[in-house]
Amino acid sequence: IKKGDQWHRRLSHLNFGAINNLARHGLVRGLPKLKLEKDHLCSACAMGKSKKHSHKPKSEDTNQEKLYLLNMDLCGPMRVASVNGKKYTLVIMDDYSRFTWVKFLASNDEAPNFIIKFLKMIQVRLNATVRNIRIDNGTEFF
Repeated sequence: IKKGDQWHRRLSHLNFGAINNLARHGLVRGLPKLKLEKDHLCSACAMGKSKKHSHKPKSEDTNQEKLYLLNMDLCGPMRVASVNGKKYTLVIMDDYSRFTWVKFLASNDEAPNFIIKFLKMIQVRLNATVRNIRIDNGTEFF
């Protein structure tokens, strides 16, 4: 191991300019007053300087308006039924506004008809078009 590399490690991977400055002013006991040269990047410093690739940014048009994207999930059957005996819960959330609708259902067979009625009603009421629906790939809707 070269003298410079040894001092670089001892001083917690301090850069060589700073090590030379310490040596010039005699601030570290035993540090030779030589000008230490960096001839390569040590593996620990290389790892510390590495950067993680960032994720590609979302495309510009995602969820820029109400009803652009609705997230849906159907949960159930619940162990305990609701007051009206419903054991399934349909949750619909607008990705833009985060507004959430919840509908309790007696069975998961009711979900498709309710979703169709809901989509018609909400598009008329909010005067906007639902462009995308996201589900969690569960089989509850099929």
